[in-house]
Amino acid sequence: MTTIVNTAQAEAWNGYEGGHWAANQSRYDAVNSGFNEPLLEAAAIGAGDRVLDIGCGNGQLTRLAARRGRHATGVDLSAPMLERARATAAEEGVANVTFEQADAQVHPFSEGAFDVAVSRFGVMFFADPVAAFANVARALRPGGRVAFLSLRHLRDSDLGTVFAAVGGRRPSGPASAPGASGPESLADPDHVRRLFTDTGLTDVTSTPVDAAQVWGRDAEDAAAFVGAWGPVRSALDQMGPALASRARDALTTAMRSFEKDGAVRLRGAAWLITATRP
Repeated sequence: MTTIVNTAQAEAWNGYEGGHWAANQSRYDAVNSGFNEPLLEAAAIGAGDRVLDIGCGNGQLTRLAARRGRHATGVDLSAPMLERARATAAEEGVANVTFEQADAQVHPFSEGAFDVAVSRFGVMFFADPVAAFANVARALRPGGRVAFLSLRHLRDSDLGTVFAAVGGRRPSGPASAPGASGPESLADPDHVRRLFTDTGLTDVTSTPVDAAQVWGRDAEDAAAFVGAWGPVRSALDQMGPALASRARDALTTAMRSFEKDGAVRLRGAAWLITATRP
């Protein structure tokens, strides 16, 4: 039986949000895949390594890790996204991969079962990050390592510029305060160092990484996609029809500044976090 303690996130990722990510698998991969190579390079996955991918979503990073290592296990709260992950792995013939619906904060991983833990923007939303990262640390063998991507502050990215142009509207619930859960919960390197050290990890580093993110074919397409993204959709729904319509128009106008060569490309800003289990 799967134990879930992060119930708010489980509800979102098994509801509209998870369904939207599953239905738009290739589009979300286009947004985030520019970060894959820096993350995989930092993870330094060897041919014999067992890899744990936390918050694996539709499984692109898990499949890439499996191709480099002995086996990769992807865990996520979202049943719709895990269904896509399994189907895509089968379509691509990636056999050395497993996907499990699990809450990494409490899942009973076997101690020392993995050599490497990775995550592409899947580690910012734990209800209890101390418990979560301690659990992940226990799942690593001594000398095992982590390589995680987390978001920097929204203001550091082009998406922040876009939302500012819309009047400051942005995905609801970004948490900058240390200890809070949310997109920016790991945006402070000092907080990350203290948090990871408290959970038994050493050699903690946070390195800024930028990457181009493709949000659509043109401004209209990108604005429609962002407008349907769960947090933005929720914010628009709370505005009322007239104000939401003006916000969508402003979003399209802001996206137009980033149109180039048949795509809307925004600069994404992340922290590449690495650490070791002693």
